[in-house]
Amino acid sequence: PDPTMDFHDLCSFESFQQCCDQYGYGGNFRDVVEQEFRRSKGVTYLDHAAATLYPESLLRDYFRDISTNLYGNPHSHSPSSSLTHDTVERVRDRVLQHFNTTSKEYSVIFTSGCTAALKLVAESFPWSSGAKREAGSFFCYLTDSHTSVVGMRGRTAALGVVALPVAPQELTTRAKDRVQGEDASCQTPHLFCYPAQSNFSGRKYPLSHVRGIQARRLYPACDLPGRWFVLLDAASHVGCSPLSLQDCPADFIPISFYKIFGFPSGLGALLVHNDAAGILKKSYFGGGTAAAYLSGEDYYVQVENISDRFEDGTVSFLDIIALNHAFESLYRITGSMHNIQQHTFGLARYTYMLLSSLCHGNGRPVAQIYTEGQFESPITQGAILNFNLLDSSGQIIGYSQVDRMTSLYNIHVRTGCFCNTGACQAFLGISSQQMKRNLQYKAGHVCGDNMDLVDGQPTGSVRVSFGYMSTFEDCQKFLKFVAECFVEKPVTVDQVRLQKLKTVGLPSEESNEHPSGAEKKSAEASRKRFGHGGSKRPGEAYTLTNIYIYPIKSCSAYEVQDWPVGPLGLLYDRGWMVVNHNGVCLSQKRETRLCLIRPQVHLAANKLFLQASGMESVSVPLEDDVRLHADSRVCHSKVCGDRVETMDCGDEAASWLSDFLGQPCRLIRQRPDYTREMKKKPVDAADSPLLSLVNEAQYLMINRASVALIQDLMSSRQDGCEGHQLLHTQSVISRFRANLVIAGAEPFEEDNWSHLIIGDTRFMVAGRCGRCQMIGVDQDTGTKTKEPLISLSAYRTGKVTFGVYLSHQDPEGSARANVLSVGSLIRAEPHNY
Repeated sequence: PDPTMDFHDLCSFESFQQCCDQYGYGGNFRDVVEQEFRRSKGVTYLDHAAATLYPESLLRDYFRDISTNLYGNPHSHSPSSSLTHDTVERVRDRVLQHFNTTSKEYSVIFTSGCTAALKLVAESFPWSSGAKREAGSFFCYLTDSHTSVVGMRGRTAALGVVALPVAPQELTTRAKDRVQGEDASCQTPHLFCYPAQSNFSGRKYPLSHVRGIQARRLYPACDLPGRWFVLLDAASHVGCSPLSLQDCPADFIPISFYKIFGFPSGLGALLVHNDAAGILKKSYFGGGTAAAYLSGEDYYVQVENISDRFEDGTVSFLDIIALNHAFESLYRITGSMHNIQQHTFGLARYTYMLLSSLCHGNGRPVAQIYTEGQFESPITQGAILNFNLLDSSGQIIGYSQVDRMTSLYNIHVRTGCFCNTGACQAFLGISSQQMKRNLQYKAGHVCGDNMDLVDGQPTGSVRVSFGYMSTFEDCQKFLKFVAECFVEKPVTVDQVRLQKLKTVGLPSEESNEHPSGAEKKSAEASRKRFGHGGSKRPGEAYTLTNIYIYPIKSCSAYEVQDWPVGPLGLLYDRGWMVVNHNGVCLSQKRETRLCLIRPQVHLAANKLFLQASGMESVSVPLEDDVRLHADSRVCHSKVCGDRVETMDCGDEAASWLSDFLGQPCRLIRQRPDYTREMKKKPVDAADSPLLSLVNEAQYLMINRASVALIQDLMSSRQDGCEGHQLLHTQSVISRFRANLVIAGAEPFEEDNWSHLIIGDTRFMVAGRCGRCQMIGVDQDTGTKTKEPLISLSAYRTGKVTFGVYLSHQDPEGSARANVLSVGSLIRAEPHNY
């Protein structure tokens, strides 16, 4: 020790900066902490591994959301329920985006927390108790696992399944040199569980272990034939570190959201790889999980969707909605999980360096730290520091004494074994016999009590952990507390050790934990912030009287005389849409004022103009520089049940829309490199047509004769006339929001067509358009009426339809070069019945 070294100098911010050059997230970090976490003023909160803190803006935005929007039970079909359902589905996508994956690869099952997710796997995994000639399933887990993981053996033991604890070193020391691969003759399912990060010590286990077990290269999979599944316990890891499921495709990933955001609590999820979802079987079925069942006999059919199947009853939808605001606040404050990892690791490393170098006046160390390494890299070590303090004679000071003193200084830490007896035994050197003896024969010590020493030996330790809002001052106050209360004076520092630690493995910028492209885009997006009558003879011509495009979904029509046909339909039709602050698509069902927004497409100027009464117009480019697409803000939303990838169109358009609609919203457009296929491929089509942000098909066509018939029905109804404007032909046409309007046919004759040719472009009829209450919105005023839905419903029994969907048929891409023109003749072909 160097007695001349001033410990207080080492606790200075300048000294801290020498050890950590990645602190904060740009701007004035201290101001952000003071504004967002005012309730923690005067408190040194160092228990983020247990539960992190939530920012005040999260609650403000959340309460504003639920106090201004009506959210109903998502199992119903009312507007409020549909809003809930769409928002919940949006959150599922956002959860997957956060972990750099999509719904094509993983499903999100919401649970009450990580423990409930683990219990779900334990109860649903297809355990095999074995047969005479074949061994049964093995439930294997790393000894450095949380109680909730080890507790899964309570379920497996009842089924006769072998539970095999695996020490961390055995994974590799007993591994095989080559991949074993699957044994086709043995498909017995086995499950291996391990933590991405130890909740005891913060040690990060290689994410490559996932593939190592699945490929049967690592122990114990290399010694046991069968099909191996991996459960990656990510609860501790994801609090301060990024996790890309592209890099470690685990079969099951349980998490708790309060460890990431602080709020909401009581909400977690099980992320299930879709390839593994089919193996999970359940016996109990609750509300919302059945496609059909009978109460009078044992008949039950489960729903196909994996999330719906395992979410018994109504999910905690208000808590799930809160997640949207949690993601927004997290990324707005920090930018990315990578930034959080660097920030928190720097604080933990600095604290480790000083605490491990701190000495009593006689030169003895002050702390015994429980770690596998020396905090070399955030890839191998999380923002957790576990230790016991030592007196000047080298004896351990009980953690209860430390706990009481920290409370006096308003320092919040965690003590005990942290629900991880495996790591506790390994680091503290407690044998299994000692553990049993401490409980049964000696002192009656149980988990969670304050019996910190038995026969002078520790039963637990002290843990400090950091969160994204932790500050240098938190480290400083804790270190000075230790020096003041537990160090025999004079306080000294082991300068040799300290200098050595300063040169060991500084945080590396070259790591596989850098934010993925998806995470960068997600962070950017988060910061800013759906026949009757007669007919003419086959082949007789009709006329195209109107062409409308709807550049922004649910906004006003833009009528044109001639317009290009693109690969997705009419060029720029439904290329953009408006979403609310939760990323959910706004339609006239929820926001009728959208019809008052009049978009105009100026091809020559390459601009889309937004216009509305009382507002100055704004514009966004029709086509962005393709070189900018890689860095554009990516959003995920849903259209008619389909997940779509979109790009944010910037703050100017968002501000304009928010001002006009009186609620926070943004303008987004479909990514040019994203393809979305029509759900129901037309019979004669070689491939499914590609769609823009339309609901069902590329085009919607209506017939003026059908419109006239509905007008007559409305007039004949006693309460059908709601004003002269309603009976105006153009007003009725505008409510049906068609792309193409034709004349010359009999009412609803179009329902029986299979194909038609407009000009030089051939179209297939893809089906009838089902109608809803949205046709009751007057497109000139935004007011809601009951017509024409009532008259249409009275006329068309069964499913209420009006108009037909079309898709262009151009196997050689010829339609893409065509232009549709008003006045063009149309030839129709009826179905061959």
